[in-house]
Amino acid sequence: MATPLEGASRMDLFSDGSVSVRVDTEKFEAKIARFERLGVRLFDVANCIVSFGNLRERFDRSEQSMVVMEAGFCESLGFSDEIRVFTNLNFENDLATHPSVKGEPHIVFCAQHPIFDSANQCIGNIYLIDYLERDFDDVSRLLLADLAVMVEREIVMNAIKAQYSELVRQVRNLKRDALLDPVLGMWNRAAIARSLGLELERCHKAEKPLSLLYISINQYQVIKERFGGSVGDAFLLKVASRMRSCIRPFDALGRFESDAFLIVLPGASNLVASAVAERIRLAIVSRSETVEQDTLEISISVGIASSSVFPNVVPEALVAHAEKALLTARKLNGNHIVQAKPEQPDISL
Repeated sequence: MATPLEGASRMDLFSDGSVSVRVDTEKFEAKIARFERLGVRLFDVANCIVSFGNLRERFDRSEQSMVVMEAGFCESLGFSDEIRVFTNLNFENDLATHPSVKGEPHIVFCAQHPIFDSANQCIGNIYLIDYLERDFDDVSRLLLADLAVMVEREIVMNAIKAQYSELVRQVRNLKRDALLDPVLGMWNRAAIARSLGLELERCHKAEKPLSLLYISINQYQVIKERFGGSVGDAFLLKVASRMRSCIRPFDALGRFESDAFLIVLPGASNLVASAVAERIRLAIVSRSETVEQDTLEISISVGIASSSVFPNVVPEALVAHAEKALLTARKLNGNHIVQAKPEQPDISL
């Protein structure tokens, strides 16, 4: 004979992944009550109780003292891994003296059926309670078995739902991680390129410009070679933080190369992009950085490409224009901003 599960009413069997304990409790009670109502109507008994253990905790919140006593009686019976029927408890030697049989509420009839999990382990019981002696024929036994199967299937379905929800969460996290630079925690090359494509299409439809900043940190490779990759990345993270402070919340910032970033500016013309680039340049060069007790002056090179200059441009072409402007800025020994133009792509601002 199986025994009641200890310590909990096994709400996890019916949990659907909700984070709120209160919501889980309400959903658990609603699902259990549905089967209990079916049992009462199907067998025309006073009560049907589905138990996964610790019934007293479940029903102590109820104001119906009769239900509390019935639950206590069912809990005292424990779990059985086979069907048991007591047509008249007054003639059962072990149960006739039970307080709920001998005294209030004078329970007379009880039937119980096991509930099994997918591993064929008894995890609960269905109890039928009545106050009159009654027969329980083979058809009734089959119906009680059917009700138990319904409960078991509900448990399986909820387990599947929980597993599905967990898989969805894991896939979502994997997708997010696949779009993030693992060091800087910002968009990586694939993500910023995707953002550029989406924003450029949206701006085309809205007949608004879009500008792209291609920014290179001139000191990164020197720091990386001298102090190592971890120090170089820490330095890059500080610089990226300054860049982020100079743009709008909905502007996209991503690491496009080891020492270079792309910033997507939806709705920004070439003139606005130039102002943003200058603001970023001043924010970076205005303060030196201390690396391993060495003070380094920082400089950047910026290439700008805008759909207001290159109308109907595709994302790849816009990146190519910005990259060409960046290369020109680098040739000017750094700390320059160059805006790409159709006929004069190497004009320095």
